[in-house]
Amino acid sequence: MCSLEKSGNIFTLTLTGEDDEHRLSPTLIESIHIALKQIRTNAKPGSVLITTAQGKFFSNGFDLKYAASTGSATRSDNQSGGVFGGFKFVVAELLSLPMPTVAAVSGHAAGAGFFLALSHDYVLMRKDRGVLYMSELNIGLNFPDFYMALVKSKIPSSRVRRDVLLQCMKIRADKAVEMGIVDFAYDTAEETKEAALKLAVKLGSNKWNGEVYADIRMNSFPEICRLLGFVADFKSVVPFKSKF
Repeated sequence: MCSLEKSGNIFTLTLTGEDDEHRLSPTLIESIHIALKQIRTNAKPGSVLITTAQGKFFSNGFDLKYAASTGSATRSDNQSGGVFGGFKFVVAELLSLPMPTVAAVSGHAAGAGFFLALSHDYVLMRKDRGVLYMSELNIGLNFPDFYMALVKSKIPSSRVRRDVLLQCMKIRADKAVEMGIVDFAYDTAEETKEAALKLAVKLGSNKWNGEVYADIRMNSFPEICRLLGFVADFKSVVPFKSKF
C-alpha cells in the first residue's frame, strides 16, 4: 500500500512496508491512483509531489504472479487490463499532474518500478544500495507502446536505451547520473529523501501556475501524451489576444 502526507505545499507519497518489494499489484496501483487524485484535488500554486518508498526497494515492478493468473503477463497491448492497464493511468496522472514531481528512489527500481521513477520530472537516487533495471527482456515480456514512448522521452540517447532495454543492464546510482537517467545521487536513502525535500521546497517557492506547468510538461513529451489519450497541443489558458 501507500501513504500520503502533506507538509505545507509538499505532498509525500510513500510506498509502505519495510520488507516489501512494493510490487505493482492492482491493489497498490489503485492506492497510488487514489492518492494522486487526492493530490490533484488539493493542488495549488507552489505544490510539489515527492514519491518515495520504505525499505530496500523503491518498486520491484509488476506483480507478475497476478498478471500470469489473469493471462495478461505476456500481453504487449497497452489497452490490456489488470496491472498493465491500471499502471497506464498512473503514468497519465503523473504526466498531467499540475505541479513539479520528484522521485526519491530509495532502493531497487526494476521493470515498472523503473518506469514509475521515470514518470517524474526529477529522479534522485541513493548510492549505497539499489539499482535501476529493465528486466523485461530477461523474463520474456514485451513493452507496451506507451512504455517505449516514455523511455524515448526520458532517455534520449539511443546508446543508453540500448544498454537499458537490450542488455538489461543493472545500473547503480553514479552510473545512472553519468548516463543521464538520474539527476542526482546521494550516499544513503535518508540523504536522498532529504535532498528531494530541499529540491521540492526550492521548486515550490516559484509558486508556478500548476495547469500551465502541466501543459508545458505534456507538450514537451507529445508522443507519449498522445498514446495516453491527451489532446495534442493541450492548453488550459486562453491564448493572449492582441487589442490591435
